[in-house]
Amino acid sequence: MLIPEPHTQLTTAIGTDRAIIMGDPARVDTLAELMENVQPWAFNREYKSIVGEYKGRKILAMSTGIGAPSAGIGVEELHRVGIHYVVRVGSAGAMQKGIDLGKLIIAEGVVREDGLSKRYVPEIYPAVPAYRLLNLAHKYAPQAVYGIIRSHDGFYTDDNADDEAFWSGKGIVGSDMESGILMVIGRQRGMETLSILNNVVLYEGDLSAGVNSLVSGEDLVAQGERESLLTALNILADESLEVRL
Repeated sequence: MLIPEPHTQLTTAIGTDRAIIMGDPARVDTLAELMENVQPWAFNREYKSIVGEYKGRKILAMSTGIGAPSAGIGVEELHRVGIHYVVRVGSAGAMQKGIDLGKLIIAEGVVREDGLSKRYVPEIYPAVPAYRLLNLAHKYAPQAVYGIIRSHDGFYTDDNADDEAFWSGKGIVGSDMESGILMVIGRQRGMETLSILNNVVLYEGDLSAGVNSLVSGEDLVAQGERESLLTALNILADESLEVRL
């Protein structure tokens, strides 16, 4: 008898080594519309999961909730059930002017301002994606914005605007809350990871308006979400991943 993982309720019966993760459980339903032979798996706490097929490849999709702690639990339990490739599809706030709503931001590296990743490795340890997945991102999303992003722990801190101005001045292109922990745990567990983000807030724009536009499915943001999901699916279905490094 297979014992489910305590938080995600996953087991090795999922029968795949590749997964797409996202913060919002509702995005799992959006992704399901792009796949075939979709089967619900579990919905426990913030972890909603399905298994489906895309271009003949079986892929798991799972939500992780908001922030590094819940994402970290999810990634650890993915590893325990045999997942090797993980692509995060999430939302981001732009950190540079000129990055439009709905534009994809793909992380070449992450400034780790979350608290959890420091429990795994020292702050000087880099959080970077797997080269193969990043190379495939260029194949399937050549027009995306590529650069270093920042992962942090909160939207409403008193010095948030000052933090954003500082990192914008250092060339950071976007910010999220989960990519850093994904890449750190991935490296520690021998997993290949990547983060694809949909810009929902213009730099120095209104956070509430941007996030609400994602919830309401406004055109540019909804288009970016669909593009990010399709990019992740195409990467994970690419035949080059049949050979493990």
